[in-house]
Amino acid sequence: MIPKDLTGKELIKLLRQFGYEVVRQNGSHVRIQTNEKGRHSETIPNHNPLKAGTLRQILKNIALHLELSLDDLEDRLF
Repeated sequence: MIPKDLTGKELIKLLRQFGYEVVRQNGSHVRIQTNEKGRHSETIPNHNPLKAGTLRQILKNIALHLELSLDDLEDRLF
């Protein structure tokens, strides 16, 4: 289950286990990137909390890149 009060900073920390690292920040948006299973980048709003729809779309993109189901990704993260 996805937490409702997750911040952008907390999400970035959780995604480190998949090789994601901060590559730059522009205002309140942080760009992260991994080279695991090929290069992939995502932009994470550094908001408190992240909007549910935004968080869900970010997780869908990451799950697709890592070739995981959304449920599997959620289980590993939360």
